[in-house]
Amino acid sequence: EKSKVVRKLRCAVYTRKSSEEGLEQEFNSLHAQREACEAYIASQRSEGWVLVRDQYDDGGISGGTLERPGLKRLLEDIEDGLVDVVVVYKIDRLSRSLADFAKLVEVFDRNGVTFVSVTQSFNTTTSMGRLTLNILLSFAQFEREVTAERIRDKVAASRKKGMWMGGVPPYGYRVENRKLVIDEEAVAHVRWIFARFLEIGSCTELAREVGARGIRTPRGNRIDKKYIYRMLSNRAYIGEAVHKGESYPGEHDAIVDREMWDRVHAILQESPRKRAARTRSDTPALLKGLLFGPDGAAFSPTHTRKGGKLYRYYVSQTVLKHGAGSCPVGRVPAGEIEAAVIDQLRAVFRQPEIVAGTWKAACAHATAITEAEARVALQQIDPLWEELFPAEQARIVALMVERVDIGSDGLNVRLRVDGLGGLARVMLAGGIEAAA
Repeated sequence: EKSKVVRKLRCAVYTRKSSEEGLEQEFNSLHAQREACEAYIASQRSEGWVLVRDQYDDGGISGGTLERPGLKRLLEDIEDGLVDVVVVYKIDRLSRSLADFAKLVEVFDRNGVTFVSVTQSFNTTTSMGRLTLNILLSFAQFEREVTAERIRDKVAASRKKGMWMGGVPPYGYRVENRKLVIDEEAVAHVRWIFARFLEIGSCTELAREVGARGIRTPRGNRIDKKYIYRMLSNRAYIGEAVHKGESYPGEHDAIVDREMWDRVHAILQESPRKRAARTRSDTPALLKGLLFGPDGAAFSPTHTRKGGKLYRYYVSQTVLKHGAGSCPVGRVPAGEIEAAVIDQLRAVFRQPEIVAGTWKAACAHATAITEAEARVALQQIDPLWEELFPAEQARIVALMVERVDIGSDGLNVRLRVDGLGGLARVMLAGGIEAAA
């Protein structure tokens, strides 16, 4: 009996260690990761696995980026056809971001490379392995968001003590020893802007006068009406420290007294903004705050009326600021783009494997709903969609969609990892209303 010929598979080990302090434990050391991977390759010798001599290591580099020298070398060697299998200790060594991971898998696929994680024993050759992979990465991403939240909480705690936590100081102040100190030159301008606003009551007019006086931001930029509106609303000027919309007594001196502040805000409250908000509420914009152009600028909903007809659009902030022609997309008809995003969402509700995969990822954070209940709930949405109130459709889009990027060549819709879980919970709680 002839022994079967085993094809030689060249295996590359990739290791990465983050620069975060506290990751010095032994398993995270590059050396320990490499040992575990080499032992795994040795155990697969009968399958024809052999270790390539090159070492692909990245020490002190975050997994949230693809800009890593070791990884770049590995990808170059893969493109040159020198590697058949990539072996990692744990998936998040390769990447901690779902989007980056998808890019890596694309390179692997194109070059016929599979990859194996030693501690989460599975293989990307199977579709089950792929699904598991997506779910594991969702967790890695979730974990990173939680870490970011903890850091934000620390900053919040310091802000509540009234400390200045960095960033660009408000116009009129400079930073010394982590405290805001009044800047004598600029403070006169700030007081003049507040006083002048009381006289003319218009940010647009005031921006024009400020420009005529040659007053510019500390970085030398032009001061526009938006900058003035932000200045007039900045509570730092009355000696407060603000964090996430909450105000706390600051450690710095006020520039504007409380009485003037109150008078300015009485005028701002009865501004044209209210009238604009009323018309906006009559025309619901499904993708408000979710749509971004090729230059990364947000698109805002707007509309025109012609011959008694209402035409809705989304317009790029770049165009609003710098005029037509400053953005390749500029403006898009609202109906068409909303329909395209909804089609993609409805496709998700129809695909049981997507529902299952996302569901498992969302369920990691203890929820009392079973996958079967979720599937039933979500399957009802598709046929019901047309019947939903526009406000309910907008709510579903907000629950499911993280952002929509629009380019000259089409759209890219990015869904939220926990979107389906959140949506199913709302539905099962009877929280979605159809238009009768």
